[in-house]
Amino acid sequence: MITRLSRDIHRQRVHDRIRRRISGSEERPRLAIYRSLKHIYAQVIDDRKGHTVAAASSNEKSSSVSNGGNLAGAKEIGKLVAERALANGIKKVVFDRGGYLYHGRIKALADAAREAGLEF
Repeated sequence: MITRLSRDIHRQRVHDRIRRRISGSEERPRLAIYRSLKHIYAQVIDDRKGHTVAAASSNEKSSSVSNGGNLAGAKEIGKLVAERALANGIKKVVFDRGGYLYHGRIKALADAAREAGLEF
């Protein structure tokens, strides 16, 4: 009997498959996305050094985003993470969609980051 995987286990397997090919370097760090029902998180990560260069999330107290569970919140976070990355001298990144489909909030965040000046 074949059992159906939960969505999160399936997403994690897809994410692991993506991460075998994608890695962030000092020249092009990785823009990693995590999405929950209420919030969305974005980090610019240098995998070779193992540290986060810039980050933004919808549950920050200083953030003006009241809801990360919709397209408007995702666009704000995309713009915010791009501004923080540019302030740290990062212009080019590798996009890591985290195993999620490139659709909806993930696409909105990516488009907003591109409009704010990140290249990927």
